[in-house]
Amino acid sequence: MSTKIGFDRERYIQMQSDHINARRQQIGGKLYLEMGGKLFDDMHASRVLPGFTPDNKIAMLDRLKDDLEILICLSAKDLERQKVRADLGIPYEDDVLRLIDVFRERGFLVDNVVMTQLEENNQQAYAFISRLERLGLKVARHYPIPGYPTNSAKIVSDEGFGRNDFVDTSRDVILVTAPGPGSGKLATCLSQVYHEFQRGRSAGYAKFETFPIWDLPLEHPVNLAYEAATADLDDINVIDPYHLAAYNEQATSYNRDVEVFPLLKTMLEHLAGESPYRSPTDMGVNMVGRAIADDDVCRDAAIQEIVRRYYKALVEERVNDADDVVSGRIAVIMSKAGCSPEDRAVVRPALDVAAATEQPAAAMQLHDGCIVTGKTSPLLGCSAAMLLNALKHLAGIDDESLLLSPASIEPIQTLKTRHLGSRNPRLHTDEVLIALSVSAATSDEARRALAELQNLVGCDVHTTTILGSVDEDIFRNLGVLVTSEPVYWRKALYHKR
Repeated sequence: MSTKIGFDRERYIQMQSDHINARRQQIGGKLYLEMGGKLFDDMHASRVLPGFTPDNKIAMLDRLKDDLEILICLSAKDLERQKVRADLGIPYEDDVLRLIDVFRERGFLVDNVVMTQLEENNQQAYAFISRLERLGLKVARHYPIPGYPTNSAKIVSDEGFGRNDFVDTSRDVILVTAPGPGSGKLATCLSQVYHEFQRGRSAGYAKFETFPIWDLPLEHPVNLAYEAATADLDDINVIDPYHLAAYNEQATSYNRDVEVFPLLKTMLEHLAGESPYRSPTDMGVNMVGRAIADDDVCRDAAIQEIVRRYYKALVEERVNDADDVVSGRIAVIMSKAGCSPEDRAVVRPALDVAAATEQPAAAMQLHDGCIVTGKTSPLLGCSAAMLLNALKHLAGIDDESLLLSPASIEPIQTLKTRHLGSRNPRLHTDEVLIALSVSAATSDEARRALAELQNLVGCDVHTTTILGSVDEDIFRNLGVLVTSEPVYWRKALYHKR
């Protein structure tokens, strides 16, 4: 497992802030800047571009803070679907509140939320609107537009964008973001531009999109990793046909931007007399590709992300008893990238231990390249055993040494099975860490092992069965990158996670 850096963080921050300022000057009036991907906690970017920190974009925007206002979109349909932000395990409505708190704590102005795709029968959406308004936020209602995005005559009219509420902003640069994709950010930007011109004010649009990276080849692993990440949306990367026609130059875009570009161009021509953009690529202000310092490192990291996404899709399909549509799409992407599940170094060791013991097993690759495994025993689940083995290795503790004695584990098992109704007496990762913390009061080895938890961030793990929610949350909080075989430990129709 490599810890090499492939991305120059400081170069990116400087280049990106300069480029946004330049686009702002080009537009002349108010700039609505659509934020593609995550603005904060961009875990995907940090995984495929080693050196890109989760707060990279927000750190860059700190330089524009005094001229910037943030507008958050949320699709009413996502509330109906009870959509969850997978990397944090929280529903979209909670993430809206979390994002507002994070932005405000960093000194950004956030007063407005836009509820997109709002229909009268969506009770969850209206309930959340009421909650936001009770919290002192202003909520604009945006409605579905029949024929969007192809019927530009209707969209750019009183019956289209004209039906939407206008958000009265106070800064020159309006960053439009959301908890996840498909939230209506582009439509919100275009609706705002329409209303600005209706009020006699000049305004423009640009897109701050990290992926796909327009100046990397279409099938570069970093761009393919983005396609894998959005496989559930059926998004695909494409060569921008408008850019190729205008400049005889290939640039990587994706299907939704290409599909909506005629609307944007037509609308800007209708409102301003002309469009500053000849292609979807022209709309972007993305400097990520210019900050890649080591292409090979980023390629390797992207391959690993594609395989992780494949396993994630397999598990979700198994949990939801769904068809293999998403995993099938990612399998095609793996073929394009020339990779397979076996390229994930922790897969084979975990499967080998499971085959030898006929019990669930787990494997972790540490930053020094060492792979440690864990097997299921009467006292410990495989994830808990693997975690203890990893901490012992990092702390230089003899493999035969017991960080937790059976005498310290048995009372916890008794509590679980006799009093808390658990059928499984084995300790989970959270219980092992609590027991280790207690032991650290009297054991030097336990103290040394606990001190190594910080060195697990970014390590890869594979388990041979689907994780329970407790172990899943612990690994997420530790910053460990986990995949699992799409298999439950017990054969049953109902599985509690």
